[in-house]
Amino acid sequence: MDIAERVARLKPSATLSINARALELSARGKDILSLSVGEPDFPTPEHICAAAKEAIDAGFTRYTPVPGLPELRAAAAGYFRHFYSVHAAAENIIISNGGKHSLYLLFQTLLNPGDHVLLPSPCWVSYPPMVELAGAKPVMIPTLPENCFKISLLDLQHSLTPKTRMLILNSPSNPTGSCYTRAELDAVAAWGLANSVIIVSDEIYDRLAYSPEGPQSLSPWWEKHPENFVIVNGVAKTFAMTGWRIGYTLADAGLIAAMSRLQGQSTSNASSVSQKAALAALTQGYSHLGIMCRAFRERRDLALDIISSWPDVLCPQPEGAFYIFPDMHRHYRGALADSTSLCAALLDEAGVAVVPGAAFGDDHCLRISYAVAPAVLEQALARIARFLRL
Repeated sequence: MDIAERVARLKPSATLSINARALELSARGKDILSLSVGEPDFPTPEHICAAAKEAIDAGFTRYTPVPGLPELRAAAAGYFRHFYSVHAAAENIIISNGGKHSLYLLFQTLLNPGDHVLLPSPCWVSYPPMVELAGAKPVMIPTLPENCFKISLLDLQHSLTPKTRMLILNSPSNPTGSCYTRAELDAVAAWGLANSVIIVSDEIYDRLAYSPEGPQSLSPWWEKHPENFVIVNGVAKTFAMTGWRIGYTLADAGLIAAMSRLQGQSTSNASSVSQKAALAALTQGYSHLGIMCRAFRERRDLALDIISSWPDVLCPQPEGAFYIFPDMHRHYRGALADSTSLCAALLDEAGVAVVPGAAFGDDHCLRISYAVAPAVLEQALARIARFLRL
């Protein structure tokens, strides 16, 4: 059977592929330490699980409105009010099947064939293929570890074309952990307005920011210019709810209505039970956040201390999320000629799963997740060092 060209061109997600291979080797009895998965190792808070159980016991298992439960849409709007003093209505929110689905709906709704989308690189593996599936062209803007993998206004101006429609910004970043300061975000936002470029801010890691300024958001710019900014978030990282699949988008009401039409013809509503769990997450307090954030910061410091001691490795300090992205290319040799071959060898020979930087747009680097217990992190990094004879 012939597969449609747009799907035949798709490559599997590198992060999911590495994790699947690690699980396969582990099932065969091999001792595998995985630093590849992008999800918190904390359990979903008990009050959230209790809300899901209550929903099941109450028989809340039927269809909901396509854009989400009205009370959950209002609660998601309230998230921006609580943390960023931004006032939004329920009609400015759509609830989707995870942050990835939110982005997919958004690109399909906003982008036309031939549009250019600016992407600071390295970037999350799914941005370019989702842009391409909408018929648009990803325009990669290379960044450097010396600049903490952040773009400048000069970079943006050099990449601007008459076809530029959108800029995707991810802060804190997957895979680098870099965070833009308030001043940097404001400068990029002003540039976008001046050049009629829609800015999509993927803020899925917003509460996991360790920089002195703490979490930042472009939602205040959305409040002033709702047709120029879109904010995507979700409960996966903030509440350790990756498998519950609930994302949400803050946008102009007209765009939300259009995304809802598309969602209605594709997936319909997100899981009713997961929506009830997300409602509890967004309305019953954030006391767990401090515990998670402190733990991830301590693990960041542990990983940074170890990796920074490795010779000929450049490793900027990540300021958020739970990834570290060291430049390892000076240790490529022989059959280990690039990040992909190095990661394959680390998995098969050292029993450590990490993700090649090539998957994110920088073949010099490896993405290492420190969302694991400190003892596991320390042991895995020691295995990498021994393998490379560092």
